[in-house]
Amino acid sequence: MQLRLLTCGDVVEVVNRVGLFKFMDEMISRVEEAFRRWHSFRMVPRVSFHYPQGVMEAMPVSDDRYYAVKVVNGHPKNPGRNLLTVVAVGLLAEVETGYPLMLCDATLLTAFRTAAASAVATKYLARPNSKVLGVVGTGSQAEFQCVAISRVLPISEVVFYDVDQLAMDKFESNVQRIGLGTCWAPSAEAVASAADVLVTATAARGKQKVISREHVKPGMHINAIGGDAPGKTELDPQILVDAKIVVEYLEQAAVEGEVQNVGPEKVYAELWEIVTGAKKGRVSEQEITVFDSVGIALEDWAALTYIYEKAQEFDLGTSIGLLPRLSNPKNLFSLLSSSTNVGR
Repeated sequence: MQLRLLTCGDVVEVVNRVGLFKFMDEMISRVEEAFRRWHSFRMVPRVSFHYPQGVMEAMPVSDDRYYAVKVVNGHPKNPGRNLLTVVAVGLLAEVETGYPLMLCDATLLTAFRTAAASAVATKYLARPNSKVLGVVGTGSQAEFQCVAISRVLPISEVVFYDVDQLAMDKFESNVQRIGLGTCWAPSAEAVASAADVLVTATAARGKQKVISREHVKPGMHINAIGGDAPGKTELDPQILVDAKIVVEYLEQAAVEGEVQNVGPEKVYAELWEIVTGAKKGRVSEQEITVFDSVGIALEDWAALTYIYEKAQEFDLGTSIGLLPRLSNPKNLFSLLSSSTNVGR
């Protein structure tokens, strides 16, 4: 059985052939469907090893057909070394045989699936007439969030702020390319004051207060995606006290998400409950809603199975014979020929 190897270039080629907006639409649909099928999956919270420099993580998940695992890092100081803060590799395997089907660069896919999850939550939790998107933190994830959220809401303008002016420059250029209006803001507070929907996507460690409660308007929806590790949060805890909070996976969010600051009992629902209608999303124009997103393996499963199908459709990637091929599958030792040095 051959393994399909997809480089970042192959993933980009899939996006180009499908088209950016259609690709995002299909990713949003795939992520939403995965949450709708929540009880079809086996999943555990990600396994994380923390270091002074950052974190290394493994994220496994499976249904009855595909097993997927992503290995990903988070190193906030990497851009100073001209390296990405987050890089990822995904493996997709066949449950029936246990054989791997695809090894894939998942760095770009992680940004797409994170944004798609925000879009799914936004679809159910934001006011449907929301037009102004606020973004605090214009790093690698930010543009993807704009693309995704603009696919589920009539967004016409993006108001944004970052402590890094160069990051704001590249963000503005990229967002204008996708046809959205942009407006610089002098502070995070100014972004919140102008926005109908807010995305916080900062990389700073520790318990930050990127946004204070006093700057959150009635009816706002917040996608908080930067608080994704123990001890790392972005929002004023009072926002959470006053808001309807939805998480992806409570067992993981309680350790890594914004709800670290208020306790898991404050969580209203997991996202699958909203998607399936087991619990209601937004119920009034005035309520404040928060999607406390830490990123879970289910979203990677959706992204990896989707890109695998597209790679097959377009015949992209490289087929490699990674594993042993034996005429007698019980004779693994036969791979070592008679000429193999046995160390005598």
